[in-house]
Amino acid sequence: MFTRTESFKEFLRFYPIISVIIAIHIFLWVLLALPALGGGPLLNQMVGYNVLITEGEYWRLVTPIFVHASFTHMLFNSFSLVLFGPALERMLGKSKFIALYLSTGVIANIATYIIQHEHFRHVGSSGAIFGLFGLYLYMVVKRKDLISCANSQLIMTILVIGLVMTFLNSNINITGHLFGLFAGFLLAPFFLGKRRRYI
Repeated sequence: MFTRTESFKEFLRFYPIISVIIAIHIFLWVLLALPALGGGPLLNQMVGYNVLITEGEYWRLVTPIFVHASFTHMLFNSFSLVLFGPALERMLGKSKFIALYLSTGVIANIATYIIQHEHFRHVGSSGAIFGLFGLYLYMVVKRKDLISCANSQLIMTILVIGLVMTFLNSNINITGHLFGLFAGFLLAPFFLGKRRRYI
């Protein structure tokens, strides 16, 4: 389930949505790392900044999903997506996968806007990635017919580690992580439906 054996070309062909998302991550990070390319002002327009959202810049509820604070931040989130996204892209299909990813990311950002102070700033796809974990958690708890016992145990172990790290690390948007997870869990029935595909 989480072991990748595909070649690079096969991965691009089998998981086009994940491939595009990671390509966007890399492209935007390069713009951030090389201000000479003119990306600095553009990326400043993409950061989640609550006071500017209040002033009507609502696109900032979406754009932070694709922007990262550092190369390590971008690499970790992209690697997480490579590991945990393919099974869901295959199970849900392209349209439902991207809808799940974006909707949980946006809900996480809306929660951040509502709960955090007005000058709070944030970037990163972690809310959307935790949204994927929320759907996995729903399968573990409510749809055991869709996931094996071994994969359930693995998911729960990784999720516990992820939640512990959320509270231990500094500069983490705890609100985004938690509400991404909640959103994925709550939306899971709508995305899974009555499907019987086992992972």
